[in-house]
Amino acid sequence: MSPTTTTTAGGIRSTGAHSTSQKVGLVLAGLLSAVSIPSVLAPTPEGEVGPPLAILVVGSILGVIGLIAVIIAWRTGKPAAVRVTAGALIINMLTGLPAFFVDVPAGIKVLVGVSVLLTVLAVALLFSRSSRPAPVLD
Repeated sequence: MSPTTTTTAGGIRSTGAHSTSQKVGLVLAGLLSAVSIPSVLAPTPEGEVGPPLAILVVGSILGVIGLIAVIIAWRTGKPAAVRVTAGALIINMLTGLPAFFVDVPAGIKVLVGVSVLLTVLAVALLFSRSSRPAPVLD
């Protein structure tokens, strides 16, 4: 499939290489990445149970990487940017999994569970195939 490049009134170039489900995956990935960026600004208070500061810093860095990759993937349609987006989401998700194995409030476990499900959904949508029929070249 050859992407069609269009230029909007604002001069932004985009390609038509993404299916609707891939676009939904990119939007979901962008939202997940954007939500993780400010995590470093709210460290766990002394004496409370929560993620270490290093994990919060890693989450924020992965959020920035993921958001930049989403923008690049949306504008250029490059598969490498989609892969970087998925990688950032997956690694960020993995940093939250220890919440299931330590004594933390149930609300935190629910939030981590929802983020895991949304991450799996976003990655599945990012790598979904287009439902457009292949051209017949006789």
